[in-house]
Amino acid sequence: MYEKLREECGVFGIVSPKSIPVIPLSASALLALQHRGQESAGIATFVDGMLKCKKGMGLVSEIFTPDYLEFSANTKIGVGHVRYSTTGACSLENAQPIETVHSKISLALAHNGNLTNSAQIRHELVQSGMVLHTTNDTEIINIMIVRNMIETNNLERAIVKTMNFIEGAFSIVIATKDKLIAVRDKNGFRPLCMGRLGEAVVFASETCALDALGAEFVRDVKPGEVISCDTKGNISTFMLDNAARSGLCSFEFVYFARPDSYIDGISVYEARVQMGRSLYRQKPTEADIVCGVPDSGLQAAEGYSLESGIPMAPAFVKNKYIGRSFILPDQVKRENAVNVKLNPLVATVRGKRIILIDDSIVRSTTSTRIIKMLRHAGAKEVHMRISSPPFKYPCYFGTDIDSRDNLVANFYDVDGICNKIGADSLEYLTVENLKAISKSTGFCLGCFTGDYPVPVNPMLKNSFDIVNNG
Repeated sequence: MYEKLREECGVFGIVSPKSIPVIPLSASALLALQHRGQESAGIATFVDGMLKCKKGMGLVSEIFTPDYLEFSANTKIGVGHVRYSTTGACSLENAQPIETVHSKISLALAHNGNLTNSAQIRHELVQSGMVLHTTNDTEIINIMIVRNMIETNNLERAIVKTMNFIEGAFSIVIATKDKLIAVRDKNGFRPLCMGRLGEAVVFASETCALDALGAEFVRDVKPGEVISCDTKGNISTFMLDNAARSGLCSFEFVYFARPDSYIDGISVYEARVQMGRSLYRQKPTEADIVCGVPDSGLQAAEGYSLESGIPMAPAFVKNKYIGRSFILPDQVKRENAVNVKLNPLVATVRGKRIILIDDSIVRSTTSTRIIKMLRHAGAKEVHMRISSPPFKYPCYFGTDIDSRDNLVANFYDVDGICNKIGADSLEYLTVENLKAISKSTGFCLGCFTGDYPVPVNPMLKNSFDIVNNG
């Protein structure tokens, strides 16, 4: 696990009564979702009834070259995926969409989330003689859908039966030769929205992907909802058993999602501004300027400035040629990487009392380095403010907080962390103020409180023995 929490995966699906440039449209949507995963990307389509898929390691712009996009055939249906593996292997075999070609049905499936009972299902499949080709849980979902399709001879019933059996977090888009089906888990852990682009229906992890296509937002997919759209324009909906509305990952608003997205009716940008306002109300502090750590602390810093009346100013210049995926293999190199990505703006910070705002502290490595940089640049005081509560517990639903051992808040109280990172003061957003931002939606706050929206198997708590797709 690295100093910054790693992003979720991003999914996209499109279906149209008429043939359209599905691959270029999907690539544009995936570019808008690139922040959710930079390890691999893929697009699957059906051309003349045959499943075609292109996947690769790296960024969307590297995998889907202009030549490929220009000469791709028009079709009526497709799904796409950008991936970050939180606990599963980072390899081409795990890149999505995952394809299954069977005499009963061919399908391509893209998944954002994490199944908490995947290890059990995987074991049972292997014991029954099934050969698995990947180490992610998406292949497991494909296999179960095909098995249930053989039994029910109805795609929607097979999918509902599968989704009622699997547990955990999943926002999924599934393409067959004539249908696109979108599914969101019963608690709505991961975002998924629906839109329209002319006659086409589209689904995406975030509304920013709809905006990139010029698509009209229709609504969010409800927790526990299955929406089936065919190439004739027919749409039907189904609900999973015991659907709830209490599990949306709070860190979508703290960090993961793009600020221009809306999730379950809440503006990500406005939520982050409100976090900053709440931080000032919690602990008013005198200072000369408010600075956000690029890019994750900028909107909260704006809110803090608005609430306090303290002017906002840039403290760092960010190297725009290094993306969020830039990671290095050991602690020393990670510390040096901060200097490559960020450089203090001496003219702004020299002699100033600074309110420095970031979204989180995980190990404390980055925060320590950044504060040292500001002091070296002449900052008089540095007061750290964090727009989330302290991380103390693992996440079982798709982020890479896999162990309490890597979380500094499990070893130090707030004063101890403040001393460790070298700040003059430190304040975290309270759980209560984070809850207030969720309005009626409800958040999963398990990584802050240890109280998860659904029961977690004690064996998982001890071993975190799961294989994740991203």
